[in-house]
Amino acid sequence: MTGPTASVPPIVLTTDFGLSDAFVGVMKGVILNINPHATIIDLTHDIGPQDLRQGAFVLGVNHTYFPLGSIHVSVVDPGVGTSRRAIVLETPAAKFVAPDNGLLSEVVKPYLDSIESVTSPASTISLAPSLRAYELTNPSYRLSPVSSTFHGRDVFAPAAAYLSVGVAPEEMGPPVSQIVYNPLPEPVVGEDRLVGEVVYIDRFGNLITNIKRSKAMDERADLEGAIVEIGSHQIQGLSATFHDAINNAQTQPNDLPLVALFGSNGYLEVAIRDGNAASTLELGVGASASLTFGP
Repeated sequence: MTGPTASVPPIVLTTDFGLSDAFVGVMKGVILNINPHATIIDLTHDIGPQDLRQGAFVLGVNHTYFPLGSIHVSVVDPGVGTSRRAIVLETPAAKFVAPDNGLLSEVVKPYLDSIESVTSPASTISLAPSLRAYELTNPSYRLSPVSSTFHGRDVFAPAAAYLSVGVAPEEMGPPVSQIVYNPLPEPVVGEDRLVGEVVYIDRFGNLITNIKRSKAMDERADLEGAIVEIGSHQIQGLSATFHDAINNAQTQPNDLPLVALFGSNGYLEVAIRDGNAASTLELGVGASASLTFGP
């Protein structure tokens, strides 16, 4: 009996579909009809509805943890059925099947020579030399008929399945030289601090900012005695964990044990020990945040 081999790349799903409807299950059924040996992994289906920035962040920080050659199917697609393109993007590490609406911005960002400025959500950039993209137009690699409201089932899932059995990306359709680019904002560098904003809130209510440890290191920041400000709250010093000793947390006037730390993906975040920082502080995505370096 012949089983699946290690050379078959996994298919990783990231969507805003949730799990209360049949959308995700049907996509998996389509994939398995084409490749019965497919390994399907759910990254998440809890991206906020139509939240492209959240989807781009989650995909950008997590796709590198999967095996080389993985196929990512990413569907956050408020423009489904419109003139927006469906594409497959090929990088040195993986393939990405997705709408061309900015969802892949954080995937392509590391391949750029510099962080390109964006003047509108519909800005486009030319692909870096190490990247290739193709529009998904070949009817041989999609279902028929194609619904105008469920391309996850009819376009993206079939394309990923055919890629997993060895169909080359260039067989999917014509080459694409530019894609929509709408990356997360970059922190502003000041004389002694980085000024950024909250870009993501996880299910624990932790406020994750766009200030990265690597950026602080690039600025030769002294993190000993650093001060974090978020909204109207100030936190003296950085913690190593969410549950450092009580006297290491910055207790606010209302006795909130706030903790600031660099999380598992290297981004500065603010948490409340055993609580929900977002709801307690009444802060959301876009809230101002800064890291002032130590003396």
